[in-house]
Amino acid sequence: MTTMGIDPAQLSDEDLLRELRQLHATRSDTFFHGSDDALAVHTSRMNELESEYLRRNPDREVDPNRLREGARQRS
Repeated sequence: MTTMGIDPAQLSDEDLLRELRQLHATRSDTFFHGSDDALAVHTSRMNELESEYLRRNPDREVDPNRLREGARQRS
């Protein structure tokens, strides 16, 4: 599936983060109320942007509380 929008590799870091935040902010509404086509496009674009972010930030900081061991410690 081809999505609309600028190739994520062409976005500045600032623009990539803004696009990711916007997509995540609209995810629930699209999931619960969007058409099948809207959800498919949203998912495809989100995957493109997230993949680009991970490519640029392979060593991103991971919150230890978000790991399985951290969840066990909270229990």
